[in-house]
Amino acid sequence: MPVVTTACPRNCYSTCAMKVTVEGGRITALDAHPGNRATPEGPCLKGLSYVERIYHPDRILHPLRRCASGGFEQVSWDEALDLMVERLGPLRSEPQSLLHYNGSGTKGLLNGCSMAFWRLFGGCTTTYGDLCWPAGLEATRLTLGDNLHNAPWDLANARLLVFWGKNAAETNLHQMRFVDQAVEAGASCVVIDPRRTPTAEKADLFLQPRPGTDGALALALGHLLVREGGVDEAFVNEHVKGFEAYAERVAAWTPTRAAEVCGVPEAQIRELARRMASIRPMTIVPGFGMQRYTNAGQTFRALLALAVITGNLGLSGGGWQYANLATQVFSPVRDPLDFFPPEKPDGVVRVSVSTARLGQDMLAQQDPPLRAAWVERGNPLSQNPDTNRVREAFRRLAFRVVVEERLTDTAKEADLVLPAKTFFEQTDVIGAYWHGYLQLRPKVIEPPGEVKPETEILWALGQRLGIDETTLRTVLPEPGEAGVEAWLNRRLAPLGLVLDDLREGPVPAPGMPEVAWADRRFSTPSGKVEIWSDEAAARWGVDPVADFREPEEWASEPDQLHLLTPNTKNSIHSQFHMLPSLRGLGAEHAIFLHPEDAEARGLRHGDRVRIFNSRGELVLPLRLDFGLRRGVVVAYNGFGEEDGGSVNRLSLGRETDLGHGAAFHDCWVKVEGVRP
Repeated sequence: MPVVTTACPRNCYSTCAMKVTVEGGRITALDAHPGNRATPEGPCLKGLSYVERIYHPDRILHPLRRCASGGFEQVSWDEALDLMVERLGPLRSEPQSLLHYNGSGTKGLLNGCSMAFWRLFGGCTTTYGDLCWPAGLEATRLTLGDNLHNAPWDLANARLLVFWGKNAAETNLHQMRFVDQAVEAGASCVVIDPRRTPTAEKADLFLQPRPGTDGALALALGHLLVREGGVDEAFVNEHVKGFEAYAERVAAWTPTRAAEVCGVPEAQIRELARRMASIRPMTIVPGFGMQRYTNAGQTFRALLALAVITGNLGLSGGGWQYANLATQVFSPVRDPLDFFPPEKPDGVVRVSVSTARLGQDMLAQQDPPLRAAWVERGNPLSQNPDTNRVREAFRRLAFRVVVEERLTDTAKEADLVLPAKTFFEQTDVIGAYWHGYLQLRPKVIEPPGEVKPETEILWALGQRLGIDETTLRTVLPEPGEAGVEAWLNRRLAPLGLVLDDLREGPVPAPGMPEVAWADRRFSTPSGKVEIWSDEAAARWGVDPVADFREPEEWASEPDQLHLLTPNTKNSIHSQFHMLPSLRGLGAEHAIFLHPEDAEARGLRHGDRVRIFNSRGELVLPLRLDFGLRRGVVVAYNGFGEEDGGSVNRLSLGRETDLGHGAAFHDCWVKVEGVRP
């Protein structure tokens, strides 16, 4: 039976290599591939569930058209293409009335073909910013010049690990292998999180600050490091710009002041500062969730400064481990001028809709207003902030096309749903954002039913629109595997690679560093680490030195609670919740409260409760959690209307201070019991 090497393309740190067993044209097993040193133990439960996901009875196998009854009816590809030509073709004279929305549900080089096709169509309106990580990306780029970090396995060499707002035990499983190795070798592990997560169980020091106050905590740690001799003066003098201004800034942030703001005992702040001053090498590992506040970018600059002033850059076991973009050799993510909205939009492509403010920006657009949308690799009606406004914006459109594997909340709003491939059904090449490997995703099986890869859908649509094949070849691979492989080889050629180099397993990206910044060369304007950034002030209007401001949505009433909407272990946002094998193992769609917060509201474990604010509400079962900080309520993201509603009914479309990220966690709510 054939065994094929592939890699998981989900929006996940690990991007695991794996071996796929195929019998009779069907995938029957998935196993570990040790060629990826970051993921040698193989796929997690989500990865193992792909066999179920591919053959799930709810998978869409044919084009579906909305019918008069409000439901869907199966149609042929000819009918689907005719409908698209009828409804989208007239927009070529006013292409900015078409919104092209693509999410990050599946990674791959071929994803770029879609935007290239819509440029060929005549243009479109598209989004800027990102739901996931841009505040942290921009804070890191402004400080260090790029987003790189040591190889994942180098974490085992750290002697002080600081997991700040990151629950790696559930969101970056393979990282915990290196944490365990470090701890077994005598490393200290610190976890900072309002929730007592499984990662916190590894900690010998655990701090639970009030959500959104991490920047104040970081400035107080800086205060103690500067005042009590914890600064690496040689590194700072040679490689750092702005230390004097930074020292002046942190002078005002005494541990007493920070303890009051953060709700963390002063003794814990002093103990963490002592460890940062005396234990080397130290790696700080911040999470994505912590940069989903309106003050996130400045918070991240304050955190990163702690690794800088202690000289923990360019060391084995030391550094700042947020995002490793060594493999993004094909992607604009490395260039913020592409990742963020340009001052001069390119031709007729209007980059005018903020991903964070999707609903309100769609509704506000004029000259021309939006009339249609094309959505792929995303589920914005569940995953973007302010679900109610996003739904209103989509319902105002005259025509909506969604390319999907199943009927998500977004697909249910479509006029036409096109069946999407899985990553086993078309060859592609993927990178990662934690390790530095390029990996091949070969075609393993034929698509079931009438499923077509997105590139083939666009090719067929282009032909129906009268675009000749010679022109289509400039942006799309020719249909079929031979065309795809030729297209991919052209993309790999500048790197000195061909697909055959990747067939046996992962290949390190050109120039992938084992230890980032070992050469002490930083691609910032000054050539130094910039904890004073003129660019931060000019581009984003923030203070050149990291400061602390409260998140914009702060509690104004005594019975409000701070809502956190973290990821779950056995799903990636809304992608895996529907699988029966994982549903019983994953997090429950429920409200989690500290018992004292529940008692103050007369609530008990198991009660049906209403969680609400001015934007929306959910009614869910209550679960008590002694591991939560008081004043915090948790509801996991990724659930949709079929489960009782998305948590984003409660969030507001609002951007972070840097990077045009989504400030999901600037969100205050009330919780009350529901009468039976």
